[in-house]
Amino acid sequence: MENKKYWYPSMEFPEIISSLKSWGLEVTSQQLAKPNPDFVMTVYTSCVQQVTGVAREDLDELLEAAIASLDETIPDIYSSSLSLNLIIYHITRFANVAKVHDFSAKDLCFPERERTRSILSAFINFIRFSEQCIPFVMSLREKSASLNDERAQAEKDLADIQRKVLEIKARRAQDEPKSEELRRENAAITAHLVATKENQVILLKDIESLKAEKSSLLQRKSPERIKRTITTMGATASEDKRALAAQETKMRDLQAKVSALLNIEKDIRTCVEQLQIIEKEVRALETSRKELGDTKDHLDEKKIERTELEMRRERVCKQLSNAYEKLERAQRHVEEKRLASQQTIEHLQQEYEAMSLERRDNDKQVEELRREADEIDGKMTDHLRRSEAEINELLVEYWGLRHETEVYMETLANKLGMHVSAV
Repeated sequence: MENKKYWYPSMEFPEIISSLKSWGLEVTSQQLAKPNPDFVMTVYTSCVQQVTGVAREDLDELLEAAIASLDETIPDIYSSSLSLNLIIYHITRFANVAKVHDFSAKDLCFPERERTRSILSAFINFIRFSEQCIPFVMSLREKSASLNDERAQAEKDLADIQRKVLEIKARRAQDEPKSEELRRENAAITAHLVATKENQVILLKDIESLKAEKSSLLQRKSPERIKRTITTMGATASEDKRALAAQETKMRDLQAKVSALLNIEKDIRTCVEQLQIIEKEVRALETSRKELGDTKDHLDEKKIERTELEMRRERVCKQLSNAYEKLERAQRHVEEKRLASQQTIEHLQQEYEAMSLERRDNDKQVEELRREADEIDGKMTDHLRRSEAEINELLVEYWGLRHETEVYMETLANKLGMHVSAV
């Protein structure tokens, strides 16, 4: 019955009858002791219906609809075999979930007493476990629905973010020619500024030379020449000042444009960096959501495993208490037999002493009394031997039961990760 060494308590017939009766299925001990195909078919399909809600009538309706869709003149030749195969398929799936991995058609067509009891024990155990887990399963379904809603909202937000990213990329691609043109204009303005700066340096040198020439002319003391020179130099200086002011104004305008272009380029670079950060955070968010879902699934599996182990522990504790009760009863029985044997021995000893006294008084009955004493000794020896044999059998049974209990407790403790010292 086991493929991965799963273990279920073998239920007695009264327990099986009580469990099936609580689900509205009336069975008798005679039916369980001598199962037949119709009986096990009814019980197994009822167990499947108890968990899945799929009744045999529903399967028959689906089968009739499937056969009706076939272009066969005699569909009845398929109905019985298909019905049996469909039922075996559903019961086998249910048996695999209940950890009965070797379930086959033989268990339906040729049922055996112990095999049927073992399968029903596993089915009933699984159904009880399913009933206990209904609140937990409902909470998981609610959490799953809420997670699906959150995931849908996250996907919607991600789609909005991706749409915005695409819009920004489109605007960036659209503004790229203009940005390239502004870069070229910026380079041209920079070159023009450099040339203007060079011209300004040349003009300043000319102004210095004119000032020097003016100084030299002022030293010659020729009023007319000085006057003409001053007039010429004044006009030249005015033109130079106007040209210099115009160049400075143009240079300031160009510098303002360059600053604006640099700010635009900086903003574009910042937008690109923000887009890269957003894409990285979106990928990290998807990874985190996936890891969160995996972690929640793992946690749910551990909770289910823990619940199953706790149920097994309760069953083992119950069996252990029953074993202790049986051991106490056996010990009481041994003590009672020992007291009875001791009383018998004392009684026989008293009889033997009485016979010894009578033997001294009556020589004629010596041989008869000896024979009776020998018979009594034989009875004592025989009785002691039987008592010791019974005591030894009880002790062997006690130590065997105790050893099996300790091995089982150690195995359970290893599975639960607990440390249990031997008693």
